[in-house]
Amino acid sequence: MAQHSSNQKIYVAGHRGMVGSAIVRALQSQSQNAVVKRTHAELDLTNQQQVMEFFQTERPDQVYLAAAKVGGIHANNTYPADFIYQNLMIEANVIHAAFVHGVKKLLFLGSSCIYPRLAEQPMHEESLLTGRLEPTNEPYAIAKIAGIKLCESYNRQYGDSHGVDYRSVMPTNLYGPGDNYHPENSHVIPALIRRFHEAKVNDAASVTIWGSGTPKREFLYVDDMAAASVHVMQLPKTTYDQFTQPMLSHINVGCGDDVSIAALARSIGEVVGYRGRIEFDTSKPNGAPRKLMDSTRLNTLGWQASVGLAEGLAEAYHDFLSSNKASNSL
Repeated sequence: MAQHSSNQKIYVAGHRGMVGSAIVRALQSQSQNAVVKRTHAELDLTNQQQVMEFFQTERPDQVYLAAAKVGGIHANNTYPADFIYQNLMIEANVIHAAFVHGVKKLLFLGSSCIYPRLAEQPMHEESLLTGRLEPTNEPYAIAKIAGIKLCESYNRQYGDSHGVDYRSVMPTNLYGPGDNYHPENSHVIPALIRRFHEAKVNDAASVTIWGSGTPKREFLYVDDMAAASVHVMQLPKTTYDQFTQPMLSHINVGCGDDVSIAALARSIGEVVGYRGRIEFDTSKPNGAPRKLMDSTRLNTLGWQASVGLAEGLAEAYHDFLSSNKASNSL
């Protein structure tokens, strides 16, 4: 894989998030790059003037746009206006300011929720805009689709004249160090890690999982996502263009395998060391029966996931314990 050229100044937007912090780790492991970071308190990405002034001052060479307002189904359903407005503003401000200040390379991070609710499985890039979205996270998905189209539009209008090369990657469900273990707003893996840990500590006889346990989901360790992001960013433009289209340029990032929620729960129980029963409340909703990404395009471009689920879950539980999230949860 090609390396970033020396002395590149790289801005990682959202460096405190799970994905952004993993991208910082990946870039710093290459050592020759200066990574620029700003907290939300230092730079409000929804404020166009602040973003323009930041780019004018810092003049980064490259941008990884990992900043976003994110949350689970409950948060998406409760705050739809916040999710669509804040995400649209962040990406519009950052992508436009990057262009105005001469940034040639930018990577936008999206989400698998961009695909139609009933997309053919596994979901391939060509499924974008072919059907209705999942209603609960439609505002967030619309914002992420707009981010892809922003990148494509700047490429189409300014690629030849200004050398603009803005790319997009769409990750599957992510987990790992830096995850959110909040009891109501977390995703399935951190939520189950917390619940199994609490059940172990309290010596609970059983843990009840929503639904039948039969739906299947794909999970990718966050440092694999970061490695994939750097890989895609570093691909020669001729290679990237060969495997994408000007108006279908995003690339899926997944591991290629999915697992049932029941099997996932058993694996997390083993990692945590919980010895009780796992039960299923079939009166609760299952959600979509399957959500698997087709990552053939990325695999063809020379990248494969390297962290297996058992190894990744062990790392995630270690992160949960070591960051005081475990003691705070009880």
